[in-house]
Parts: sequence; C-alpha cells; structure tokens
Amino acid sequence: QERLVESGGGTAQAGGSLRLSCATSKSTQEAASTGWFRQRPGKEREFVAAISWNNAFTKYGDSVKGRFTISRDNSDNTVYLQMNNLEPEDTAVYYCDRIISWPSGPAGSWGQGTQVTVSS
Repeated sequence: QERLVESGGGTAQAGGSLRLSCATSKSTQEAASTGWFRQRPGKEREFVAAISWNNAFTKYGDSVKGRFTISRDNSDNTVYLQMNNLEPEDTAVYYCDRIISWPSGPAGSWGQGTQVTVSS
C-alpha cells in the first residue's frame, strides 16, 4: 500500500501557526480522500481532519475545529494542514493517510509522521 510522506512539523509557541504537507501520488490525489491524524504523548492515534477526493467535503475533529484547515493542491499532489492558534495540547506526531471509510477511517499505511511541538 502507498505510504504518504509528511513534512513541515516543528516547534511553535502557543497561538502560533504551522503548515504541514502530505505528499501523495497523482493517482491518490485524484481518486482518494485524504486525512490527517495525530498521536499525542501517551495517547492513541486520533483523527484530526479529512478532505474528500473531489474537494467537496471536509471534516474536522472537535478539538481542532475553527483552528485547523485542510486543503489539497492537485498541481503538486499535496494535501496541506494549516494549523493556527496552536495550543500545547496540539503537541503530537502528525500523520497523513488515505481515507477508506469517510470521514475518519484510515487505510492504515502509516509513515514516519512529522513532529509538532507547541510551547506555552
């Protein structure tokens, strides 16, 4: 199964912003819904956001609604997660994956993820 590649993590202060990128293939970009997930220290992996294959629908986890925005750029086969007004509780490893059961069912082909650390 295809593994998507995450990048863009780093360190930010509370209230700051980061943008994550998820590199996909052309076939995935055109035909698959894609989502972001995260795993906070000591917690299980949780759903963050998803975007449908045709950009018609988005869905967000309750804890990020109004702060995070998912988008996709078909010209470079990339799905983005814009994270604004970051909170220390957003500290986690972030993963992207194809969505096989809308809106939050991942394919389960996890990559390395990208670390996001938010300081207070």
